[in-house]
Amino acid sequence: MTGDITLLGYGVSAIGPAIAIGLIFAAYINGVARQPEAQGKLQPIAILGFALAEALAIFGLVLFFIAFFVG
Repeated sequence: MTGDITLLGYGVSAIGPAIAIGLIFAAYINGVARQPEAQGKLQPIAILGFALAEALAIFGLVLFFIAFFVG
Protein backbone atom coordinates (compact mmCIF):
# COMPACT_ATOMS: atom_id res chain seq x y z
CA MET A 1 0.00 0.00 0.00
CA THR A 2 2.77 2.43 0.87
CA GLY A 3 4.51 1.74 -2.42
CA ASP A 4 1.43 2.78 -4.36
CA ILE A 5 1.20 6.07 -2.51
CA THR A 6 4.89 6.89 -2.94
CA LEU A 7 4.67 6.02 -6.63
CA LEU A 8 1.72 8.36 -7.02
CA GLY A 9 3.54 11.05 -5.05
CA TYR A 10 6.60 10.87 -7.27
CA GLY A 11 4.43 11.00 -10.39
CA VAL A 12 2.74 14.15 -9.16
CA SER A 13 6.02 15.73 -8.04
CA ALA A 14 7.62 15.10 -11.44
CA ILE A 15 5.04 17.34 -13.10
CA GLY A 16 6.51 20.50 -11.51
CA PRO A 17 10.03 20.20 -12.94
CA ALA A 18 8.60 19.14 -16.32
CA ILE A 19 6.49 22.30 -16.49
CA ALA A 20 9.44 24.39 -15.30
CA ILE A 21 11.72 23.03 -18.02
CA GLY A 22 9.08 23.76 -20.64
CA LEU A 23 8.66 27.32 -19.40
CA ILE A 24 12.41 27.90 -19.23
CA PHE A 25 13.02 26.87 -22.83
CA ALA A 26 9.86 28.61 -24.06
CA ALA A 27 11.16 31.86 -22.57
CA TYR A 28 14.62 31.20 -24.02
CA ILE A 29 13.27 30.59 -27.52
CA ASN A 30 11.03 33.65 -27.24
CA GLY A 31 13.94 35.81 -26.11
CA VAL A 32 16.24 34.63 -28.89
CA ALA A 33 13.48 35.09 -31.47
CA ARG A 34 13.02 38.69 -30.35
CA GLN A 35 16.74 39.49 -30.01
CA PRO A 36 19.02 37.02 -31.79
CA GLU A 37 22.12 38.91 -30.64
CA ALA A 38 21.23 38.13 -26.99
CA GLN A 39 21.61 34.37 -27.51
CA GLY A 40 25.06 34.35 -25.91
CA LYS A 41 23.68 35.88 -22.70
CA LEU A 42 20.45 33.89 -22.58
CA GLN A 43 21.81 30.41 -23.29
CA PRO A 44 23.85 29.96 -20.07
CA ILE A 45 20.93 31.21 -17.99
CA ALA A 46 18.56 28.77 -19.71
CA ILE A 47 20.96 25.86 -19.21
CA LEU A 48 21.42 26.77 -15.53
CA GLY A 49 17.66 26.94 -15.07
CA PHE A 50 17.28 23.57 -16.79
CA ALA A 51 19.93 22.04 -14.52
CA LEU A 52 18.26 23.35 -11.37
CA ALA A 53 14.81 22.16 -12.45
CA GLU A 54 16.19 18.75 -13.39
CA ALA A 55 17.98 18.54 -10.04
CA LEU A 56 14.60 18.89 -8.34
CA ALA A 57 13.27 15.95 -10.35
CA ILE A 58 16.30 13.82 -9.49
CA PHE A 59 15.98 14.80 -5.82
CA GLY A 60 12.34 13.69 -5.94
CA LEU A 61 13.39 10.39 -7.50
CA VAL A 62 15.92 9.79 -4.73
CA LEU A 63 13.30 10.55 -2.09
CA PHE A 64 10.94 8.13 -3.82
CA PHE A 65 13.52 5.34 -3.64
CA ILE A 66 14.23 6.11 0.01
CA ALA A 67 10.54 6.06 0.90
CA PHE A 68 9.83 2.97 -1.21
CA PHE A 69 12.69 0.77 -0.10
CA VAL A 70 13.35 1.98 3.44
CA GLY A 71 9.88 2.96 4.61
